[in-house]
Amino acid sequence: MRMIFGLVLLFGVALAGGAVYMAKNYIGAYQAELARERAAREQVVPTVTVFVADRALKYGEELTREDVREVNWPETAIPEGAFTEMDTLFPPNNPAPRLIVRDMEASEAVLAVKVTEPGQDAGLTSRLERGMRAFTIKVDVASGVSGFLRPGDKVDVYWTGQIGSNDGRKEVTKLIEAAVRLIAIDQSAVSLGEATIARTVTVSVSPEQVAALAQAQATGNLTLSLVGTGDDTIASAIEVDQRTLLGIVEEEVIVQAQEEKVCTIRTRRGAEVMEIPIPCTN
Repeated sequence: MRMIFGLVLLFGVALAGGAVYMAKNYIGAYQAELARERAAREQVVPTVTVFVADRALKYGEELTREDVREVNWPETAIPEGAFTEMDTLFPPNNPAPRLIVRDMEASEAVLAVKVTEPGQDAGLTSRLERGMRAFTIKVDVASGVSGFLRPGDKVDVYWTGQIGSNDGRKEVTKLIEAAVRLIAIDQSAVSLGEATIARTVTVSVSPEQVAALAQAQATGNLTLSLVGTGDDTIASAIEVDQRTLLGIVEEEVIVQAQEEKVCTIRTRRGAEVMEIPIPCTN
């Protein structure tokens, strides 16, 4: 009987020891997993809710709650002017709609510069940045890049006219403005999606550029050159005249100095003849 009791006691002690060992391993594994989770949380970038377009939005459309959705955006990379609260984007005390003033693609952040204030008109003035002015340039099929211009494109503006005095006038073509932004074609600020021959284009320029373009348009012909998307190169000063175009090099005229004329008289003294210089009279 004592032997049986002793065996049962030993078996119970063994079970208890095994349970303690298993519990210790479980607790250790749990603590290690908890530490890994805490470390992973520390490495996660903090985010903020930002509203983005749920579909492609075009200029002039009305922005509704169904057109936007919330996404988690890295807190350190929030675009300037992004909306982080629904009441800010759609003020409850102002039910007037916002209008789209710049095209947006799906999942693109809705920014303050891309929409109007509630109830504000989405006219041409809403596309002008601070300090900029709208100026209209007359174009045709040749000077307007065959109708392939769209609002939002950038163009270089070239002037062709005559410079110089009456005796030395020459016709030149010169780059006067580089990478100016188009905000309207004819009377439309919306991209029509097909090539149309425009009669006028409206650009966004500074007041100084307005004066330069007005003077250039009054004294010569303006031609536009389309700048490629993403092209960040800066065009240098460009001026071409007919001689440069044809590779004509002006010949250097060498003026030879006239030799000074010397007049002399001859006199004879015995067998010796002497020449005496005298002023020339003719």
